[in-house]
Amino acid sequence: MRGQGFELEKGQNKKGKLVVISGPSGVGKGTICKQLVRRLNDVCLSISATTRPKAKTEVDGKDYYFLPREQFEKRIKECSLLEYAEVFGNFYGTPKDKVDEATAAGKTVILEIDVQGGRQVKAKCPDAVMIFIMPPTTKALVERITGRGRDAADVVQKRLAKANAEIEAAGNLYEYKIVNDDLEQAINEVMEIIRKANGDKK
Repeated sequence: MRGQGFELEKGQNKKGKLVVISGPSGVGKGTICKQLVRRLNDVCLSISATTRPKAKTEVDGKDYYFLPREQFEKRIKECSLLEYAEVFGNFYGTPKDKVDEATAAGKTVILEIDVQGGRQVKAKCPDAVMIFIMPPTTKALVERITGRGRDAADVVQKRLAKANAEIEAAGNLYEYKIVNDDLEQAINEVMEIIRKANGDKK
């Protein structure tokens, strides 16, 4: 931690990168994102804002930024969200100011969002690095989703349908497509993409 301040001071004029990581449910993108933050210097995971009620175990500003609906809608009107969507009656979105603060400090900010959100971010930030995590096969994706053992059959079918739609929608929007057949290899490939985007910064 002692060296962090020096590194930021040394590279304070270099703006950090914005990295969007998307992929269907069950593909392992959450695990990959956590490992990126753990293994790479000056990398952080964006925290989303939401209007849904806070659970007892959740911490405001750590798990989510919990906002009243009126405040979230105001942010929409002010265009102060990089992306947002309404899911089951609740809004979720990425606060632009928090991302700008981090990138201005030289940090690489990772957004773990869906393809719809990725499209919004790319439209506002054309230089964002777009990475899509793919399952090795449809069969493997089915096994990963059903292997969770926590969803009913109809929910699983909906997840699979959404997954196929996301893979198709990713199209040319994502410049990098990483097949998560081997988790460690997938993590290393994404790390290499981020390093190159940052000018081979280790």
